[in-house]
Amino acid sequence: MSETKTISKKREIQNSPSGDGGAIIQDNLDYTLFSWSKQKNIAPIAVKYGEGVYLYDYDGKRYIDFSSGLMNVNIGHGNQRVTDAVAKQMQEVSYVTPNCVTKIRGELGKKLASITPKGLNKTLFTVGGAEAIENAVKLARMHTGRHKILSRYQSYHGASYGAMSASGDPRKLPADAQQAPNFVHFDIPYLYRWQYGEDETTRASSLLKESIGHLERVIAFEGPQNIAAILLEGESGSSGCLKYPVGYLKKVREICDRHGILFIADEVMSGFGRTGKWFGVENHDVVPDMIATAKGITSGYLPLGALIVSDKIAAQYDDNVLWLGLTYSAHPVSCAAGLEVLKIYEDKDLITNAAAMGTYVDQQVGLLKQKHPSIGDWRNTGLLGCLELVKNRETKEPMAPFNAKPDEMIVMNKVGARLKELGMYTFVRWNYIFVAPPLCINKEQIDEGLAMISDAVSIADEFVK
Repeated sequence: MSETKTISKKREIQNSPSGDGGAIIQDNLDYTLFSWSKQKNIAPIAVKYGEGVYLYDYDGKRYIDFSSGLMNVNIGHGNQRVTDAVAKQMQEVSYVTPNCVTKIRGELGKKLASITPKGLNKTLFTVGGAEAIENAVKLARMHTGRHKILSRYQSYHGASYGAMSASGDPRKLPADAQQAPNFVHFDIPYLYRWQYGEDETTRASSLLKESIGHLERVIAFEGPQNIAAILLEGESGSSGCLKYPVGYLKKVREICDRHGILFIADEVMSGFGRTGKWFGVENHDVVPDMIATAKGITSGYLPLGALIVSDKIAAQYDDNVLWLGLTYSAHPVSCAAGLEVLKIYEDKDLITNAAAMGTYVDQQVGLLKQKHPSIGDWRNTGLLGCLELVKNRETKEPMAPFNAKPDEMIVMNKVGARLKELGMYTFVRWNYIFVAPPLCINKEQIDEGLAMISDAVSIADEFVK
């Protein structure tokens, strides 16, 4: 049998249903713990393998992945180029301490410097997104000699104590009594729920004015001389893809410059093509002082995060100790995955495709809104999108409220269950349905996924007042 036929035969065997899903799920339920979930009466998918925009379980059922895993599998599932790059690196060396260097570490750092906004050329590699945020916060405090970090209420920056304290996500509330100190939150309303102004133009203008005014008041109350950094997502993600008022990040950049405050962009979710640009802040034509990122840097194939800093910040530590460090910083195998993934973005022109497919999704969701009265709003940048379902378009009463309790999620749980039944994996959170598929998706696959969403949203339509 030829090599090609041997590989094909192995793939055929791997892909064939085995019927072992139930036992595999039970082992996981018996011996492992699940994030953000009660531990009983849950029904996870037993994933056997993934290919492109699809996941397959042990019974042979196919699921279209409309959230790219955790908005991280940007290049799609099962790309063997990454497997080959990782295996090659492991054949050379799998681990060195961070005070040693490897060829792959320098190559990945150099590649990142070629795609980041101008003036951000040095990277500290971390294990993931939360660690990138933690180190950004520490570095901001060391660099400025200040201690306070300002961030948005409706945001998510990670699950470690510092990153979660910086977040405004309600998942932090059970442990809130022990939150890290010196994190201050401010609000940024979004246009769909902003009531002030007679038309959309005046509403948008008043929204920007009030949002910036609120931030400036918080800065005055806290004392600008105490504020090390303002931390904002390049584009909002799991909080509901909440759009910034037009011009907001440019105003934030001006405020930071005026007061000597650093601007940290959290690009963990919005980085690496997710928004149709390398980084989400590029949609706002601003350059931050630091970028904290992860997820798409390896497309989730291996854990890796990165804190990318400005040349000005980096220069401070030419003759001063940089008091940051991690055992697995610049892990060679993860770096190998990262460099190959960045090459795949370029070779497959995935960022251009993300922008084009994002426009196509916008058009098709516009048609869905005409069909489904429960669709109140659609917010999207590139392929980072979210449907907001409501019980009444005029009052905008949500189908489930912010931080909804279980008895308030009955309708949305039915919608989510229907999506899974139809063969879709994506996030349904509160009254949101997320649309963030891998960047390699095509129009036919988008149509396939949106048809499933249309079917499931019909359930919500029945509860529209």
